[in-house]
Amino acid sequence: MCRNIRPLFNFDPPVTSEEIQNASLQFVRKISGFHKPSKANEAAFQAAVDEIAAVSARLIHSLETNAPPKNREEEATKAKARAAARFGD
Repeated sequence: MCRNIRPLFNFDPPVTSEEIQNASLQFVRKISGFHKPSKANEAAFQAAVDEIAAVSARLIHSLETNAPPKNREEEATKAKARAAARFGD
């Protein structure tokens, strides 16, 4: 899993289309190996990002849970604590 891609489901406030687009971009970068594609690959790269964003949005909006939404700030704090413990920061 790409470190920059974060879970987006069941958060308060809800995920934005920009967050879905950014996660999709990170995913395509990871699987293609390109941070920025060449001109020859740019259209295919962007089409993949857009398609993955659309599918991801449909998935996230169709999921159901009985769990209360997670607080973004609390989850970020927990993640930083885990990283500090793991890497000794």
